[in-house]
Amino acid sequence: MNKKVKIYIALFIAIVVLLIYADATKVKPISWFPSYVAKHKMPYGTYVLRKELPSFLSNSTIKDINAAPYVFLQDSTVNGTYFFVDGGINFGEDEFNELLKFVERGNDVFLSTNGSQIDTLGLKTSSLSTLELNEKHYVSLLNPAFSDKKYSFDRPMPRIYFEEIDTINTTALGKITMFDKDSVALKSGVNFIKHKFGKGNFYINTFPLAFTNYNILHQKNDAYVASVLSYLDPEKPILWDAYYKTGKDKITSPLNYILNSKSLKWAYYIALIGVLFFVFFKGKREQRDIPIITPLKNQTLAFTRTISNMYYEKSQHQKIANQKINYFLVWVRSKMNIPTDVLNQSFYKHLASRSNNTEEDTEKVFKKIAQIQQLNTVSKEQLIALNSLIETYKSKTQ
Repeated sequence: MNKKVKIYIALFIAIVVLLIYADATKVKPISWFPSYVAKHKMPYGTYVLRKELPSFLSNSTIKDINAAPYVFLQDSTVNGTYFFVDGGINFGEDEFNELLKFVERGNDVFLSTNGSQIDTLGLKTSSLSTLELNEKHYVSLLNPAFSDKKYSFDRPMPRIYFEEIDTINTTALGKITMFDKDSVALKSGVNFIKHKFGKGNFYINTFPLAFTNYNILHQKNDAYVASVLSYLDPEKPILWDAYYKTGKDKITSPLNYILNSKSLKWAYYIALIGVLFFVFFKGKREQRDIPIITPLKNQTLAFTRTISNMYYEKSQHQKIANQKINYFLVWVRSKMNIPTDVLNQSFYKHLASRSNNTEEDTEKVFKKIAQIQQLNTVSKEQLIALNSLIETYKSKTQ
């Protein structure tokens, strides 16, 4: 190993160490992605809510549902409160019909989302907005027991309220109110309702971020969550929806799993850098100029011509004739695929059909060959006649 290679290896190790140190010491940015997944401890996960749900609803059993509601509710014996929390939930028509049947039997559905397909219930939502630059918003409950409590949230959030409700079957339970910088109320709208359907109820809240980790732990806003959940029947089992979530609680790809683990991530990066160094050094070491080698010329034809001219100049017509006959027989065996052991009428007929010649021409050629083979000497004219006859015969096959 020469000095130059050692320097490169030392440089490689130094770079890897510096990268690992930089990654280990940097502050990991907080992810504000609204996942709503019960396993996520990020600000907008629902780890705290899922963990504390038994304390909010002390008499209820809690079951995680990982299947779509349409599939899960095929079992008509299921009962309880189906609990949905996510940024946006869009049920299919058939799926929502299953939820309607579920509620109609005397069960409940708690749905906290910014938007959903709820036209079937005669509900229409909109966004609350004002012209105030430094506006603040608070949420509160309309029950007299909670009416004196307002809950604020310090991060920008959707301010969805119910623009239209079915007043016959719907009860307003909570609202959102916009205030100016002097704490003067500007606008307000209902954001939490109870909708009666059959023997059960829909509880619909348009502020799902209130149920996330950050907002439950911030400024004791867990009291708001507890107040909202107090409307649910504590005797009914809670069916926690783990299917409709913006985030994913499972690894979706091997690479995603590797990059989300610090140790595996750096092992992966080191392996990639090592491969690049290997390709660079290996290629530099072994790659050489490839000399151009001129291929050998095929001298078979020139050799044949030389031998034939030697025979011809020495007037050895008989040897040339025999060679011509031998080459012709080889041609019959190799090109026409016909053995030349027995030369009879059947052979002439078979060869004629294969070579596109007449049976008479075939017999004529082989009679000429037999005649030449019986002679002790062959003249120039006889050799030319034999060659002409054979070449004419062969040309018809082409």
